[in-house]
Amino acid sequence: MSFEIRDIPAAVAIGIGATLLMDLWNLFLKRAFGIPSLNYCLLGRWVGHMAGGTFRHASIAAAKPKRHECTIGWVSHYSIGMGLALTFVALLSADWLARPTLLPALLYGLATVVFPFFIMQPSLGLGVASSRTPRPAQARLKSLMTHSVFGVGLYVSALCLSYVVPRQYHDASSAQGFEPVRGSSFGET
Repeated sequence: MSFEIRDIPAAVAIGIGATLLMDLWNLFLKRAFGIPSLNYCLLGRWVGHMAGGTFRHASIAAAKPKRHECTIGWVSHYSIGMGLALTFVALLSADWLARPTLLPALLYGLATVVFPFFIMQPSLGLGVASSRTPRPAQARLKSLMTHSVFGVGLYVSALCLSYVVPRQYHDASSAQGFEPVRGSSFGET
């Protein structure tokens, strides 16, 4: 089954769920270990400066604050999560929505780390893959873990959604061709 317009709400919901799980992970890291997360107000500042044509900063913290930057940052953060989920579901097809599996979601989550490593962090003045931060290795590991959690969040959100809103998928072995499916990659129906 290919990706269709009717799959967009499910992909958006999965993106919100995966982003929320990523935020909960970052909150856990902050409270349990004192490891700070990206300040989404600074993400909003970066996005706000884009409207004026400035895409790179020596230090986003030193850049002129933008009006409503915190709101812009949080909306951007969740919009990015939704966009990444839409792309993921479109790449895998809607069959994955009916029968989500962990491995593709986890690998995709890990692959999305290229965006902060090579676009966002350099643009914020942090260097490629956080090379200009005080502890680059720790920052890189945190980014990898956070994006892994995003991948797990894609899977968990899709799995939850598959129980709430059962979907249909094409099964070549089925006599009728389509059947409702509930369950996970572990063979439960």
